[in-house]
Amino acid sequence: MGSSEGTQAVVRSVMDRWKAAVDSHEPGQVAAGFTEDAIFQGLQPYSVGKPGVVAYYDSQPLGMTAAYRILETREPAEGLVLAYLAVDFSFTDRPTVSVWLSVLAKRTEDGWRISHYQVSRLG
Repeated sequence: MGSSEGTQAVVRSVMDRWKAAVDSHEPGQVAAGFTEDAIFQGLQPYSVGKPGVVAYYDSQPLGMTAAYRILETREPAEGLVLAYLAVDFSFTDRPTVSVWLSVLAKRTEDGWRISHYQVSRLG
């Protein structure tokens, strides 16, 4: 199945929570949007689980904000939504960093959570 209103709504819900926590520099709240066993690949070596997500976002500078745009969504299986996004991370003291982001959102008992997060830099 390709992009649909339903899959895009799931992604917006997950990513809006992520963005709010990133923008307010709340690493614990960022991690709350991930599964306990999430594979996380930012622009540093990967980690597994929420502690790695907390450490990564805690190391980001105050004032960093994120703006995302959904490019594609797919529903590879019931309870899973894959999204491909363009994200711009803005800073108070340096140029914006533009990246591609793939996330796999999983429906859990606590709602939709990110179970895989993979960033790559734009060319």
